[in-house]
Amino acid sequence: MDVKKAVIPAAGLGTRFLPVTKSMPKEMLPIIDKPVIHYVVEEAIASGIDDIIFITGRNKRSIEDYFDESPELEMHLSQRNKNELLEMVQEISSLADIHYIRQKEPKGLGDAILTAEKHIGDEPFAVLLGDDIITNNKPCTKQLIEKFQYLRQSVLAVEEVPSEKVSSYGIISGNLIDDSLYSLEEIIEKPAISEAPSNIGTIGRYVFTPDIFDCIKKIDIGHGGEVQLTDAIRLLNKTQQVYAYRFTGNRYDTGDKLGYVKAIIDFAVKNEDMEEKIKEHIKCKPFLQSRD
Repeated sequence: MDVKKAVIPAAGLGTRFLPVTKSMPKEMLPIIDKPVIHYVVEEAIASGIDDIIFITGRNKRSIEDYFDESPELEMHLSQRNKNELLEMVQEISSLADIHYIRQKEPKGLGDAILTAEKHIGDEPFAVLLGDDIITNNKPCTKQLIEKFQYLRQSVLAVEEVPSEKVSSYGIISGNLIDDSLYSLEEIIEKPAISEAPSNIGTIGRYVFTPDIFDCIKKIDIGHGGEVQLTDAIRLLNKTQQVYAYRFTGNRYDTGDKLGYVKAIIDFAVKNEDMEEKIKEHIKCKPFLQSRD
């Protein structure tokens, strides 16, 4: 059962990054010379997906512009024989079949995913949150797809989270099948530490059967006054076994200021044009010698 479609919700308001996100989508924040959302799309494509649906909202037009053709810029580069830059710009607009659906108001992740139902139809599909970058030789989404093809049931990506972050995640409990795979027993949205069933949290990667849509329609408004995907997953788990997979890779939550800065530093160190100078800068640590 191939997974060829992906939903990328990118309609959030980005309040953790105000004031910059007042006029700029958090998904368009740059990691060196590419926006966060570009890395997410690259992961989807590297996982075998060729049909991507963005769920956007107001003030997200720059995402559409970024993945669209840019005739003026392309002509400018062509006339100046800047062929490498021209090729790079043209490649962005031909990465995959990309579609856009606007979520009329930010009513939660579950509601955002539901808007893609008509496009997805009765096919399995992946969900990649637009502010999570995950690096690994085998993309996280591809890891989930491989598990899905074997299990034929929905699979969630999970990882251990620090105790102080438990209340920011959907937290699961489950039966450990092997070193990295759980059969889901419970999932709770942003529980207090005292109420959390574990420290294993869901992160921004999922592969679902289309049954998730009916579950989203049946749930009530949940935590924070929003339509919570975790509530729909809990309902889905009552009719078919859902699995959680501890993925392999490094995750950067770029919707968080610390996670964003870590991503910039790590990607800069891996950039062959910047590596030595960045390492030298970090080694000197002049920024730690003064806190004026």
